[in-house]
Amino acid sequence: MGSIGEDRGPVRRGPAAIGRDLVLAIGLAGACVGGLALFFKTAEAAGDSGSGAPAALLVALAALGALAVGLALLRRGAAPVRRREAPRTVAAAPVPDVPDVGTEALDHTAVDPDGFEHTVAALCARDGCTPVEVVGGAGDLGADVIATSVDGRRVVLQCKQYAEDHRVGSQDLQRFGGTCFTVHGADVAVVVTTSSFTAPAAEYAATCGIVCVDGEALAAWTDRLAPPPWEALPVDPA
Repeated sequence: MGSIGEDRGPVRRGPAAIGRDLVLAIGLAGACVGGLALFFKTAEAAGDSGSGAPAALLVALAALGALAVGLALLRRGAAPVRRREAPRTVAAAPVPDVPDVGTEALDHTAVDPDGFEHTVAALCARDGCTPVEVVGGAGDLGADVIATSVDGRRVVLQCKQYAEDHRVGSQDLQRFGGTCFTVHGADVAVVVTTSSFTAPAAEYAATCGIVCVDGEALAAWTDRLAPPPWEALPVDPA
């Protein structure tokens, strides 16, 4: 949090303050007039006696000083006075809420293929995606989970819960590649598996811009040792 001091601009003096200054100025002006009268009287007497010139000069100087003070007070009453506003508090920007996803919802080793889709969806929600929807099933056209990332990108994920010796092949990637962008409108397309990818599948994915998450990368994502897969691609300015 921070504080900012702000100049509010010119502020006029109140009527009471101006009235006091005006009365004081009139009094000083009267003293000045009286002093000048005394000056001329003293000067006249000095002209007769030749001995009062220094006293007359002092009286004149005192009268002129009183006049100067009176004029200064009048100017102060008319001039605006600037003041500074008390510092105001600036509230910090709100921090978005992050869903509290339990570890059980992220345990992909304890679920069936349908449950695996939900664990991947829970990972997306944990890392700030909203909304997150599980759409896998008959007629899903390759999309099992659809989520929207914090920066607004549409993330389409296909989930493959395979045994370690059952690798994801190029045909799986080609079927997903034919629908993830054109049908589902993905900004980021991801295939997540508990096993690994064949070399042709990985090559096809790289050509099409599909992010591959194998079993090792999935474990790192789950344990927060790696960023979410949608952060593997730069944000498209368009």
